[in-house]
Amino acid sequence: MTELDPDTLLPSPRMRTQALEGEVSQIHRGHAYAEEGDTFTVEGEQFEVTSITERRLGDLTDEDAKKEGVPDLEAYRKLLERAHDDFEWHDESEIVRHRFERVSDSTGD
Repeated sequence: MTELDPDTLLPSPRMRTQALEGEVSQIHRGHAYAEEGDTFTVEGEQFEVTSITERRLGDLTDEDAKKEGVPDLEAYRKLLERAHDDFEWHDESEIVRHRFERVSDSTGD
């Protein structure tokens, strides 16, 4: 188990804030940035990576998009296009889902 820099898994301040607020509980990346059991801390709140799953872009659903802090899959596609130069959505493109959950907070709960 490794303590990750939160920027490694959640590359934007928006996502780190949304994780704190319980609005983001997973992120898909181009390859694995963590392993199950790894932890990271955002503003005193500790999170644990609970699963790593290989997927394809075509597997994503509106529910996946919501767990990444956007309203639906179309908004998620647009977010990726803004975030990555020359991004093109291909259903067969391989990605890795990182799921995580809060395991403690600054109040000791």
